[in-house]
Formats: sequence, structure tokens, C-alpha cells
Amino acid sequence: MSGRKASVTRKTKETSVAVELNIDGSGRAHINTGIGFLDHLLEQLAKHGLFDLSVQARGDTHVDPHHTVEDVGISLGQAFDGALGDRRGIVRMAHAIVPLDESLSCVTLDISGRGYAVVDLPFTSPTIGELPATLISHFIESLASQAHINIHVRLLSGLDDHHKAEATFKALARALDDATKIDERRIGEVPSTKGIIAGPLQEVEKLERID
Repeated sequence: MSGRKASVTRKTKETSVAVELNIDGSGRAHINTGIGFLDHLLEQLAKHGLFDLSVQARGDTHVDPHHTVEDVGISLGQAFDGALGDRRGIVRMAHAIVPLDESLSCVTLDISGRGYAVVDLPFTSPTIGELPATLISHFIESLASQAHINIHVRLLSGLDDHHKAEATFKALARALDDATKIDERRIGEVPSTKGIIAGPLQEVEKLERID
């Protein structure tokens, strides 16, 4: 399978974000968000999901990292949404449980067309590097919303906040890799009894065209 690629550019008064994604990549990453630990997590996502990923972002981090983290999550979610197209042939649902030393994180997801995130990921410290810990959950929520993916995150155990976050992004990467793979038994078919997988507005538009 080739050609599942997308690029997204998002510019606001607060941020400028450019994302390039190749789902069928080899794990190459070119990441620069201005937030070191976010760069680290996105590199894990690319490496362990075997996605080729470029993320270049500038934002008002002198105010707060919030806008940059949120807009990178939104842009990456839109890139996944665009690269997946009509979702024909994909496995669709997957999960991964990944350890990192004392930490163990589980991510379960469904590329369902309905963006929703449930994140149970408690941290001890307010920040990890320069990244406020609460923004990790917000990033996942933004990604899920724009990619129209249902994502559940559950930290099963852990002490070190760095390990908790990294194990979670490795698990997210592995689950995304498995769910986006092409199932040879479903070539050309959308894995849904509805016959389509899309966001709410796309779904309405497609149904109107079908009628």
C-alpha cells in the first residue's frame, strides 16, 4: 500500500504549524516544535509507528506551551484523517500495551469516524522538561478529535513521569500502526456496517451524494 500521505499547514495569531505524514513510512522523524519533551514524544510516535513524520511549529511559548501543543495535536490529527482517506481495507481497531522500566501503559483505539478520547494518565510533577504534564492528555484529545479516532489511554503502573509519558506514546504508536495496516481480506472494503467511516460532516455530505 502506498500513497497514504498528507500535509497540513495551520496558521493562527498564536502558532504556525506544518505537518507532513506518511503512514506507510519507515519511522523517519524531523521534529521541531520548540518544546523539547514534545519533540521527544513525537519522535517516539514516528519511530515505533513506522510513520514518516515532519512537524515544524512556532508558537507563543513565551506565554505558555498550551497553544503550540494543542495546534500540533490538531494538525497531526488532520494529517492522519487526510492520509487515511475513506479507510478502505484498514484493520481499524487495535491496542498495545508497552512497558518502559517500571511504567506500563495501555492504548486502545478505533478508527471509527467518531473522535473521542478517554485518558487516565496521572502524573506526579506539574511539568516534564518544559512541557506541562496536563498538556499530554490535551494533545491526545486534540489528535483524537481531528483524526476522528476513538482513543482510550490507561496507565497500568508507573512512578517516573518521563517513563509514563514515553510508554504511552510508544503504545499509541504501536496501536496506530496496527489499526492503520491494510487487512488483505478487506481490500477495497470499508470496515463498517455503515459502509463509510468519516467525521460527522463528511458522513452527512457522503450520504447526501449517495441519495
